[in-house]
This record gives sequence, structure tokens and C-alpha cells, in this order.
Amino acid sequence: MDKRPIGIFDSGVGGLTVAKEVMNLLPNETIIYLGDTANLPYGDKSAEIVQRYSVDNTEFLLKHDIKLLVVACNTASSVALEHLKSSYQLPIVGVIEPAVKGAIFATRNKKIGVIGTNRTIKSNVYPDMLKAMEPECQISSRPCPLFVPLIEEFFIDHEATRLIAVEYLKEFKEQGSDTLILGCTHYPLIKDIIAEILPGVKLVDSALSTARDIYSLLDSHQMLALTPRDGKPPAHRFFATDITPKLNDLANRILGMKIDFEEVSVK
Repeated sequence: MDKRPIGIFDSGVGGLTVAKEVMNLLPNETIIYLGDTANLPYGDKSAEIVQRYSVDNTEFLLKHDIKLLVVACNTASSVALEHLKSSYQLPIVGVIEPAVKGAIFATRNKKIGVIGTNRTIKSNVYPDMLKAMEPECQISSRPCPLFVPLIEEFFIDHEATRLIAVEYLKEFKEQGSDTLILGCTHYPLIKDIIAEILPGVKLVDSALSTARDIYSLLDSHQMLALTPRDGKPPAHRFFATDITPKLNDLANRILGMKIDFEEVSVK
């Protein structure tokens, strides 16, 4: 048994969708969350810059004596995950492989769409992994760079988001994709809009699948917190590198509970 916390980072609040599923599945685990909002979005940055940010975030979380690191950002998972795994001696989980497995399980006609940030789509990590696991699948990928800024501005139910989504998603309807990977942890927040535009298409996000992978990894290493730390409910902490006006409201909506971010510098 290991009662040390789990560290999770993302470029913003999208990774809270993963944190929420971890809290639901593993209620005795303590979460230390970092949103690198000062450098948001990662999707338009170079691979080298995203890798540097990911190292900075990891170093910050390690100061909190974490037992496991979750890279709850598709962009960082696509360009920095392997570097982190080779550089640090602790279990590290990304969000891409769980989504790929979920899409392969969900599809019936083997036509799978992928949406993500510019950097994630450019990396080809999703098509490469999908083809490796299911060679017969047909894959269509589309960068959606405006989604993250709109979500971070709380334009979740906004007509502007809907209009942009129609433009981004029309090709998946034309190509007959029956499954769409939401290749960014922010995108589940606009799942209702996407489902409205693509009725009948199975939407796959990695949050629950990632939480299940975390459970399996901790269980196999006998690192689960089987009882609450100090006999008290987990004392989760939430950090951000920039406290934006809508940050706490957006986080509260995602988690379904009130939290307050603490502002930090990770440089």
C-alpha cells in the first residue's frame, strides 16, 4: 500500500476530466493537479517547447512526493511521454493509448476519426497506434485548434463553438466515420455539441480508460491507497501557473465540486 499522491498535469483544465474519473474510481487516492495555464495552449507550440514544459511540470509535481505521474494532455503525451519515461524513475501514464483501445473496441465499420490540437495531429501518434493495433481501420484526422481557447473562455454552450464545430466535423460525416476519438482532454466538455453534429457516432475520450489503466498499474505494483491518508478524506490540491478569471468556475463545472486553484511558478 502506498498513500503518496498521484500527480496529474495538463496545459489547462482539460486534464480535470481525467482527475475526476480517477477520484471516482479510486476514492482513497490523493490528487495533486497542475494546469500550466500560463503556457496554454500547448497545441500550437513546437515539440521541443512542449517537452520542456512537460519536464518543468514533472519537476514541480515530484516536489510533492508523487508515486505516479499522469500526463493528462494529448499534446504532451504525443511528443513528451517517452522522454519523461526515460528520464524519471516512477510510473508514468499518458492518455493516448487508452483512447486508441477504446476506439478499436467501439467501431463497427472500422472508420475512425480523430480530432486534436495541431501538434497532436501533426505527430501522427493516433493513426500510427491505431494502425498498429487494427491494420484494417480507415483513419481520418482533423486539427481543431480553436476548441481549447473557446473552452478555456467558458464558451462551452456557445453558438460560436457550435458553428466552428460544424466546420471542423463535417468531413467525418461525409466519410462515414462511426467512431470519433476526442484527442484532447478538453474536448469532452463540448461532447454534447459534437454529438449533436455527429448523431450516432461513438465519441471516445480517454478519461475513464486512463483511470482504469492507473488502477491496474497501481494494483500490479501494490501501490494502491487502500484506506484514506491519515484516516481522513483525500486532501486534493489544485495548482495553476496563471489564475484566469473563469478558471475556478470552469474547474467547478468539470469536477462537480468547489475548488480553488493555487497559483505557482514551475520555472
